Amino acid sequence: MFAWPTLILTAGRITDQQRDLRLAILELKAARGWSGAQTARRFLVEPATIASWLKRVDEEGKSALVQTSGPVNRFPDFVRHIVQRLKVLCPIMGKKRIAQTLARAGLHLGVTTVGRMLKEEETRPPAQSDGVEEHEEKRAYRPVSSKHPNHVWVVDLTVAPTSAGFWAAWFPFALPQVWPWCWWIACVVDHYSRRVTGFAVFSKEPTSLEVRSFLGRAIARVGITPKYLISDKGGQFTSLSFRVWCRRKGVLPRYAATGQRGATAVIERFFKSLKEEWLRRIEVPLRRETMRRELSLYSSWFADQRPHQGLGGRTPNEVYEGRRTANTKVRFEPRPKWPTDSPCALPLAKQTRRQPSRLAVVVRFQGGSRHLPIVELKRVA
Repeated sequence: MFAWPTLILTAGRITDQQRDLRLAILELKAARGWSGAQTARRFLVEPATIASWLKRVDEEGKSALVQTSGPVNRFPDFVRHIVQRLKVLCPIMGKKRIAQTLARAGLHLGVTTVGRMLKEEETRPPAQSDGVEEHEEKRAYRPVSSKHPNHVWVVDLTVAPTSAGFWAAWFPFALPQVWPWCWWIACVVDHYSRRVTGFAVFSKEPTSLEVRSFLGRAIARVGITPKYLISDKGGQFTSLSFRVWCRRKGVLPRYAATGQRGATAVIERFFKSLKEEWLRRIEVPLRRETMRRELSLYSSWFADQRPHQGLGGRTPNEVYEGRRTANTKVRFEPRPKWPTDSPCALPLAKQTRRQPSRLAVVVRFQGGSRHLPIVELKRVA
């Protein structure tokens, strides 16, 4: 018992053990109804020491005698730094994309938590969002239902202005939609996994024969013929030769209703992402081979690294290949008092046995392009 005063009266900043002992003495004093002198006599300290402890009960701050525990679900400051740093490095990411990207790296945060962390310390006006990350694609209807990879394909065409660009849309300043002012891009997407099955670049609007050749190369590359092929009612897809080709391949063509984009929403959404995240952020090349390399670079990043809203944060390749998704693997839990059996932000994942004291965000870029980030989290001392 004589070791207590030595521990209690140690000079300098008190430890958690010393603080607990002082509080235990004050609790015992109150329970027994002792005076300050009686308490000091029993624990071999000065009455002035007991009086000073009583005065410090109402103090606040790190040096206070009574310490209130912080919220269990509060994340450390370095997590907010990771979120804000990722937003600076990849400004096109919205709060939902950031949450899904960090979940794939092992840190599960709710979408509202990410939004709050982004607002806590703004040093510049937030980048204008076009809503790409905030809303999932809305489908008015689906004429067919995809049940497995390569069951339903969606094909469509789009126009991408080159560095020369379109001048104006009215006569006499209107420029024809041909090279060198734009590229025509044909693309086919697997409806089940949102994976880009193939693409082709044309200098002008492709004919039905060119589209059929492109689809034939895509089928040969995959080695599987889809059961359904969904498209709009463009002339390339409604011609008799295209219908005959589909019948010969064993493909059932399906068409979107006039004025409705529900059937082709998957590929329209891909085209929007392609243009917003890539083509409008680079100088679109004038050489066909360079343009193909740019599209190949983005499509590979889109399939391997980009979490898809319609797939619950999974990537197209994970769904297509049936692999375990990165956002369901073992996660980091930076909150020191978070119960091990409590759930995390969706999707649910088990936490590591070794709790990280600090994490750092590591961002690499696909092909050296700063518009195609690959995000990882690593432990730091």
